[in-house]
Amino acid sequence: MDKALETINSDLVWIFDNILHVEAVSVAKEYKGKLSMTEVHTIAAIGTGEHKSMGEVAGRLHITVGTLTVAINNLVKKGYARRYKSEKDRRIVKVGLTKQGKEVYYIHEKFHMDMVDAMTEGLCDGDMDILAKVLSNINNFVAQKEHQCSGY
Repeated sequence: MDKALETINSDLVWIFDNILHVEAVSVAKEYKGKLSMTEVHTIAAIGTGEHKSMGEVAGRLHITVGTLTVAINNLVKKGYARRYKSEKDRRIVKVGLTKQGKEVYYIHEKFHMDMVDAMTEGLCDGDMDILAKVLSNINNFVAQKEHQCSGY
């Protein structure tokens, strides 16, 4: 394998293996053990916009609504999320973030933006275009593999 390809592969594997760990350590310091990474990612999937249905949030997280229900129960108990009945159809449960949940959302979002800032530091516009294309290629590869795996 070409030396550059070996380096790219090695770096990509290292990033993949370590980014969630670094994020988890960062979140643990910020929330002092009050929230798990799963709960933080559930908060991120709920977002700060309009309330979302349980199905929408479960879809974003690639989990079942039943699994999400357990996570939402915990977030509601901890004061980070609330359940709402849909105004159009009272059978539909929607979820949204409390003020405390929104604070977590913004802190988590800042971690991601800091990571993007570090990744793009010193890049010119042409380099940014190349980086965007590389990330798009990775995204397309993962999406394709996910689609292939969903048939099982």
